[in-house]
Amino acid sequence: MILTVTLNTALDITYRVRELRPYASHRVTSVTERPGGKGLNVARVLAALGHEVTVTGFAGGPAGRAVQDQLTATPGVLDALVPVSGSTRRTIAVVEETAANLTPEATQLNEPGPQITPAEWSAFQDVYEGLLPSVSVVALCGSLPPGVPVGAYAHLIRTARAAAVPVLLDTSGEPLRRGVAARPDLVKPNAAELTELTGSHEPSQATRDVRRRGARAVVASLGPNGLLAVTPEGRWRATPPTRVRGNPTGAGDSAVAGLLSGLIDQLPWPERLTRATALSTATVMSPTAGEFDRPTYEQLLSRVTVTTEATAA
Repeated sequence: MILTVTLNTALDITYRVRELRPYASHRVTSVTERPGGKGLNVARVLAALGHEVTVTGFAGGPAGRAVQDQLTATPGVLDALVPVSGSTRRTIAVVEETAANLTPEATQLNEPGPQITPAEWSAFQDVYEGLLPSVSVVALCGSLPPGVPVGAYAHLIRTARAAAVPVLLDTSGEPLRRGVAARPDLVKPNAAELTELTGSHEPSQATRDVRRRGARAVVASLGPNGLLAVTPEGRWRATPPTRVRGNPTGAGDSAVAGLLSGLIDQLPWPERLTRATALSTATVMSPTAGEFDRPTYEQLLSRVTVTTEATAA
């Protein structure tokens, strides 16, 4: 069983319009809703790949009920979200399609999360500790809602390590800095998060720096340039066969799902990176935020290129 933690869950709403124009009214051609937040996106992709996943975090209000209703209807996903008095946030993706733009592009609007009380944070920690004995790996994903301590992920990493459960961390800013110092097994930043954390704009140098700060392994998302992995077993770069345009919402989460899936299946690192890159690219090409296009994913598995990176002196 895989456990994903999404402290700032969301109801992802995707609006499709023919063309997005500032300061104008738009006729929406279709609307879709999905459970959102990074860890829930990861869980849905893992379930689609055939893995059993438990999700925890916070949920409240009408949006929270909608999230939980849809999770309950998702095969392979077990809902262990903790109720809160505030309302789960909504994230809005406005996807435009024009005659000149054959691949849809998206504009993202993210609401803030609910205020979490000390009692709600304490209740979550009890649930989290109770789940750890039954899981094989934990993924800590996304931003922190108001009221949750900035060192929350560092605390959750130490708790998982004490229970001998491997931890993947995917967050940003100060929660990432403190989390890395707690020595997670794997960190999955993007290029901007790497630069913010280390001050370096050079991914190879930055990933090495993150390992020196405490992470056992680092897999960096480099957008259309694929993934860069720095691990105790070696260094690799995985690239898709072509650059794609589309809706990148959830692409990094699909990469996390691929890495977790490869870990559970005990694949060597190059195969984990192939799976993660194919899933991420297939997510960009999907018409709905946070979903991956399965035929594209299956085609890409044989077309992703993984090369060994030279070890720095």
